[in-house]
Amino acid sequence: MPNSVTNIGMEAFYGSASLVNVTIGTNVADIGGAAFEYCPALASVTIPNSVAQIEGGAFAECYSLTNVVIGAGVTNIESQAFLDCTSLLAFSVATNNPAFSSVSGVLFNSNQTVLYQYPVGSNGTSYAIPNSVTRLEDNAFEGSYYLTSVTIGTNVLSFGDGTFSHCYYLTSITIPNSVTNLGFSTFFECFSLTNVVIGTGVTTLGFQDFAYCYSLAGLYFPTNAPGFSSDVFDGDSAAIVYYLNGTAGWSALFDGLPTALWLPYVQTGDASFGVHANGLGFTINWANGQRAVVQASTNLLNPVWLPVGTNIFTGVSSVFRDTQWTNYARRFYRLSP
Repeated sequence: MPNSVTNIGMEAFYGSASLVNVTIGTNVADIGGAAFEYCPALASVTIPNSVAQIEGGAFAECYSLTNVVIGAGVTNIESQAFLDCTSLLAFSVATNNPAFSSVSGVLFNSNQTVLYQYPVGSNGTSYAIPNSVTRLEDNAFEGSYYLTSVTIGTNVLSFGDGTFSHCYYLTSITIPNSVTNLGFSTFFECFSLTNVVIGTGVTTLGFQDFAYCYSLAGLYFPTNAPGFSSDVFDGDSAAIVYYLNGTAGWSALFDGLPTALWLPYVQTGDASFGVHANGLGFTINWANGQRAVVQASTNLLNPVWLPVGTNIFTGVSSVFRDTQWTNYARRFYRLSP
């Protein structure tokens, strides 16, 4: 591209199916909306220091794009600039860029308080959002097909629209109490999502936040019933909404889904279940801040239930161990809130 060029206009290279490589002129200041959208053979791009702005959809649907190098001058990257770049492995940002940075290939603002985009082609199955992050931008994880689990940092306050949409293999999520805003279509078409724990800070669910999550089985709310926009759970015919005893605003249905009391339960399919060096045990799942008493009896015909342990939840799970189990021919357990 000639150095005389200062702006790349909207859709300038849109749909250039055979374009493999492009060298952007060193005087370009603005890359227009959808400028390189659907250039499926484009493999890598270096944004020179002259560029200040990358507009929305500029490199969307560049399916072969693996690496993006962002120069020192870029101060604005609009929403969906790199949407559906399904091979994208990493963002690299010039160290003297005042607005953006990259950590392990993930694009952040300069001090890592805003996560702009996770490289969706990364084949890692899990990701922990740093505790420095307070906001997840629009579409930040959209289309991250390989992710099965995401740990959300405890200082995240808000999600942009579509933050985790089309994360097809994401199986469960816990939204921390710090989050107050979920945006719209947050988990839209997360087909493998089965369980969601909603933090205490969320007071409203947005339009289609969990729509078409066909595997969704349970949503767990530790507080009063939140408000909601329409069609939050479109297509989620098997899901049940669970709430804690003593919370208000719940009825038999919540936006069309049946509700039930949220009680502690024992996991029987994980590694903690059974006999271990420090005793017989299991993991109990329940709400953060709750207390579950484990009771034991040696006879179910004429049971005398005695407390053998108290589990206080500082998260959504807690491990119980019985170190005395070998003293009995048989022992039965139950949970009491």
